[in-house]
Amino acid sequence: MDLSKAYQIIVDKLAFWLRETIRLLPNIALATLIVVIGFFVAGRLKNLVRRVFKRIFHNETISGLFTSVVHIFSLGVIIFIALSILKLDKAVTSILAGAGIIGLALAFAFQDIAANFMSGIFLSLRRPLHIGDIVQIKDFMGKVIEINLRDTVIQTFQGQLVIIPNKDVFQNPIENFSMFGKRRMDLTVGVSYGEDLEKVKAITLNAVRDMEGLSADEQPTLFFTGFDESSINFVIRLWAKSPEQPNYLQVQSDAIIKIKKAFDDNNITIPFPIRTLDFGIKGGLPPQKVPVELGQAGGDNGT
Repeated sequence: MDLSKAYQIIVDKLAFWLRETIRLLPNIALATLIVVIGFFVAGRLKNLVRRVFKRIFHNETISGLFTSVVHIFSLGVIIFIALSILKLDKAVTSILAGAGIIGLALAFAFQDIAANFMSGIFLSLRRPLHIGDIVQIKDFMGKVIEINLRDTVIQTFQGQLVIIPNKDVFQNPIENFSMFGKRRMDLTVGVSYGEDLEKVKAITLNAVRDMEGLSADEQPTLFFTGFDESSINFVIRLWAKSPEQPNYLQVQSDAIIKIKKAFDDNNITIPFPIRTLDFGIKGGLPPQKVPVELGQAGGDNGT
């Protein structure tokens, strides 16, 4: 190629760009002004939206998420308006269409992450549990340590940290022992068949009625539940005034001590397992004859 022709093409191209730039200077100035003012307004809007969402959701994570979404959307609108003034809106539309297709593909590829994310949002809106609550989710029971948009962290009573995906938290029953500020325990006890059950009930309830650590709003209750092999069983229901595990275990321990002491003071028997052997059934021997005949059999063998 002739160098002079190549040089002329380059010069013509640069001249064309220069003319177009000069022609678009008003549009560039207007677009720049819109971007500057728009970004300033978007910053003020972001602060306002953050305060509004904090009042609505009472959750820093979820309010921050929605604030960021609103802020990014407002910035996108401003940039799109500026590009439209520069007559670049068609190119932007094509880019957005491509981004939408890519986003759809990524949504299918990361659907579990998306499910956990959406579950985290719904949990933040419904608030079935809070940090510090004693809960049981699936087979895990403990205190809630952290709630984020992907998972919920529980510290079990054995000290382990369990990270549960929010999808499992949202789709499974949640037992929240802290919601009412107290926690019930059912203590099962058995007494001998020879005891006066009304006396047993009165003594048991009196033993735990004024016990420290119980809720003042709930009185202990006692129900006989059935006949066991060697005892008549009952369950006494106590409400600990705090759902925390140390307080719960302390109330349980104190109740066992007080019930045992009350039973000892009133000669109420908590029976051991009993087995009755009946030798008098058909084909057997009465117990009083067994040692004699065995002794005679032994003597005969020895002679």
